[in-house]
Amino acid sequence: MTRVQDSAEQKVLAFIRAKNLIARGEKVLVAVSGGPDSVCLLYILDTLRKELGIKLHIAHLDHQLRGAASAADARYVAGLARRLKIPATIDSKDVPAYRAQHRLTLEEAAREVRYGFLAEVAAQTGADKVAVGHTADDHAETVLMHILRGSGTKGLRGLLPVSERQFSGKSVTIIRPLLEISREDTVAYCRRHRLQPRTDASNLSLEPRRNRVRRKLLPELQKYNPKIKEALARLARTSADDMDFIETEASRIQDKVTKSGPNHVILDKKSFLALHPALQRQLLRSSIESLLGSLKDIEADHIENIVAALDKPAGRVIGLPFGLSFTIEYDRYVLASGAAALCPLPPLENEVTLKVPGETVFSGWRVTATITSANEAGDINEDNGGFSAWFDFAHVGKQLTVRRRLPGDRFQPLGLARPKKLNVFMIDARIPRAWRRFVPIVCSDGDIFWVVGYRISELARVRPATAKVLRLEFQRV
Repeated sequence: MTRVQDSAEQKVLAFIRAKNLIARGEKVLVAVSGGPDSVCLLYILDTLRKELGIKLHIAHLDHQLRGAASAADARYVAGLARRLKIPATIDSKDVPAYRAQHRLTLEEAAREVRYGFLAEVAAQTGADKVAVGHTADDHAETVLMHILRGSGTKGLRGLLPVSERQFSGKSVTIIRPLLEISREDTVAYCRRHRLQPRTDASNLSLEPRRNRVRRKLLPELQKYNPKIKEALARLARTSADDMDFIETEASRIQDKVTKSGPNHVILDKKSFLALHPALQRQLLRSSIESLLGSLKDIEADHIENIVAALDKPAGRVIGLPFGLSFTIEYDRYVLASGAAALCPLPPLENEVTLKVPGETVFSGWRVTATITSANEAGDINEDNGGFSAWFDFAHVGKQLTVRRRLPGDRFQPLGLARPKKLNVFMIDARIPRAWRRFVPIVCSDGDIFWVVGYRISELARVRPATAKVLRLEFQRV
């Protein structure tokens, strides 16, 4: 005889079906700590597995944080697995050592180690999903913690029914079947079914922020609104709907606004500025995530700092975590691991004297110098992408050097009647600030006669009376 489903089981089954959490035939890895939430989750999924047509596998990790109590938790979960005849993987990891090695808080270290373990077990067992025992209370606490941290709309979604995460280089699908039942419901379920879950004494400590939110802040807020948890859940739902729309719209226009490379993302300035701020923020988040692999440690403040600087002059650089930077250029924005990451020019080292005529190789360049008569010079207007040019040999001579720019440099660009500061020329030529130190400067007797790739000097140009011409060509090696 089939027993009548418990009310909690009915809620969970309806939630699984409404959110399409599990498909028939899938294997689900159930994360079981031994506490009321995870034990409730395990027993409900075991009760529903025939109806859902799924297979289960239990995973338990001893974090080595509570000595004998942790070992007792592991034995308890092993007993559950035997009683329910569900295969289990039970292991232990040294979370304190991981915390010290990676300089994390204890909460961060435990979370990273735990989810890394779950990802490994899911891959080893062929599990399609990993089910965790987060409840409506965890959901409300997460929303509150994100508000306290200054989260944007994305953080206000709280815990999602389904999320894709990367752990230890492995992608894993996390599902949360208990999100619509409370922690009180899980305790009551265990009591009704005479289950005896473990109690984690560390949950009573006020040191972790989540515990302070749970035990201090939420009860205080309930004095102002007895239904604060429901209100936070409603805020999370509307935020999730808003973010779903924004993400869909941003994805639709992303290829028109951004161009991605292996280590950079370029955003077209004109197109980006024309977007609604909500789409700007989402494109920034997705671009950063594509470079870093996640948005860990990327706060709302980072995004807001970028948005506030969008109309600043070219050359402004905003630093982000993990060595990433947002650089404002003349007609584009660049996200890259270093402002000079996209510079096509190799770094210049020491000043170099060129062989004239001849070939000189240095700092990633090969420079070829050729002297010929003006009559035999051919087309002095040939285009080599700005990296070859013709000069009046009588003016420039043979004593040529190549160096990077120096403070106080002045230069008379072709077509101008008087010199100007080299820095001003580079600004006018829209050379990104991060690139300027890489631009080769060709000099003769201290005078600049070529800013390679951009302009020759008016003083060194070939004139009708020129007898001999010098041709210089820069090539990357």
